Amino acid sequence: MSQLKDEILTILKESRVGTMATIHGNKPRSRYMTFFNDSLTLYTVTSKDTHKTEDIEQNPYTHILLGYEGEGFGDSYVEIEGKIIESDDQSMREKVWNPHLEPWFDGPEDPRLLILQINPEQIRLMNKNGEPPQSLDL
Repeated sequence: MSQLKDEILTILKESRVGTMATIHGNKPRSRYMTFFNDSLTLYTVTSKDTHKTEDIEQNPYTHILLGYEGEGFGDSYVEIEGKIIESDDQSMREKVWNPHLEPWFDGPEDPRLLILQINPEQIRLMNKNGEPPQSLDL
């Protein structure tokens, strides 16, 4: 495995909260989301009754920022460009379910719960000790 991929995977493992942007009427919309990863594939949970699901139906591409901890210059983070696939996969619902979701959902079987699978097309490692961005094209 390449050093770049290893560094990206470390950030994905250590950083769960980031921003996810979608497009609504030709304008970007960003929101904080909690992400889970399986290698370089990301997953997040949302409700089927949100604006983001409407946005994704119109344009399934997203831009995600993960990793910046706000400690100052030099904090590494990743920019992810990818395509979103909506999933009702029960095994994935079980895998990503956690008690933090209880205020919004009745459990992993809740019919409103929707898994968003983000398949990256490009991941850029940013701000690594002042080095220029490094891109991993997939």
